[in-house]
Amino acid sequence: MLTLANLFILLLLAGIGAWLWHTHGLREQALAAVRQHCTKVDVELLDDNVALRSFGLHPDARGRQRLARIYDFEFTVTGEQRYNGNIVMFGHHVARIELGAHPFPAPPQPHHQHSAEVIQLDQWRRTHPLHEQRHH
Repeated sequence: MLTLANLFILLLLAGIGAWLWHTHGLREQALAAVRQHCTKVDVELLDDNVALRSFGLHPDARGRQRLARIYDFEFTVTGEQRYNGNIVMFGHHVARIELGAHPFPAPPQPHHQHSAEVIQLDQWRRTHPLHEQRHH
């Protein structure tokens, strides 16, 4: 027979299960946002993972305290060293993604024949004396 106490325990377990399912979905959403951000800024997400650091009140952009989940992750620039980052989530909304201090990769060098070259004017004048004579 289903008593009131048994019904309460059943509903409590169902509620906990639903909360865990919802939390897993938010974690997956945070992971997807971090993957996208890492690709955008040209760093590599390590371990393809985010880990819940805290759940509690956190100020939003307007300074209001809201319930937030903060997930930590690790990334690399060169593959040699790990750096820390975090993402703050207000429900399904990404509040911010922060990457710890890290070196930036060197910009790619142009590989075509018509690459720009900086020329020092004084040096150019010394190597092109005829040009100087025509304009005086």
